[in-house]
Amino acid sequence: MLSLPIGYILDLLLGDPAWLPHPVVGFGKMIGYGERWLNRGKCRMLKGALLALVLIAFAYLITYFLLSLLSLLIPHFSFLISALLIFFCLAGTTLIREVKAVFLALDRSLEEGRRQVARIVGRDTSELSAQEVRTAALETLAENLSDGVIAPLFWLAVLGVPGMVAYKMVNTLDSMIGYRTERYKDFGCWAARIDDIANYIPARLTAFLMVTGSWLLALGSWHNSQLLTAFRFVWRNGRNHASPNSGYPEAALAAILDCRFGGPHYYFGELFDKPYIGTNDRELTTDDMYRAVRINRCAEVIMVVLVTAL
Repeated sequence: MLSLPIGYILDLLLGDPAWLPHPVVGFGKMIGYGERWLNRGKCRMLKGALLALVLIAFAYLITYFLLSLLSLLIPHFSFLISALLIFFCLAGTTLIREVKAVFLALDRSLEEGRRQVARIVGRDTSELSAQEVRTAALETLAENLSDGVIAPLFWLAVLGVPGMVAYKMVNTLDSMIGYRTERYKDFGCWAARIDDIANYIPARLTAFLMVTGSWLLALGSWHNSQLLTAFRFVWRNGRNHASPNSGYPEAALAAILDCRFGGPHYYFGELFDKPYIGTNDRELTTDDMYRAVRINRCAEVIMVVLVTAL
């Protein structure tokens, strides 16, 4: 399956270049239009569910028929289109660039760090401390390793490229309307539930790959007891999150860095009292960020190798 290695290499080299039109932007416009049209009046939950299901089915079917047509018209080169779609569905490099930019901005000033981290998190960043800015960036790095790389690759293995594209629609729906705020609590609840289901296995797989990758990067210097301790930490603390999935990759990174994530945050002006993941509230550093980036890359490579082999 040459399309996966090619797509992954393109993501490593290019990320999400601003000059290249991105299908997820189109997904966002469709979701935004549907939300403005349907999120009013009665039966908002039903209308939100219908919007989510129709758009997910559309993403799958349009990709399926496009690839089927291309396999007939250009059978020897259709894999290049698959590689391009895989590239569009992966977001590992862009995420890493954004997280690095947060730490570099924070080195210049707290205000710059707050503005930079606001690009990648949904919470209110105007009152965050330097430690909270770093924590938010690393939490996002861990969580979006699952959403942006491991989960798309998982659905590529299960349902092929159309399934991968459909997953990106699921994830985009959740990121736009899957909030428990007054505006979205009914309309977006099914989008959030579908996203929870789609990410259930990938989130736990991500945590496993992160811990395994950390062990590999240490060249096996971890004792078996350390490895088991890390997995037990993930099992205990992965559930300490409002999301049934996001806590697992965050717990894996917290175990590896021996730090604390979570806690209360403001989203759209509303306070959400999230539990803590871990107990060691130590100061995070730029070295922690670079170590987390190495762990992300190692987990990505393991997953790419596994899916390519399958």
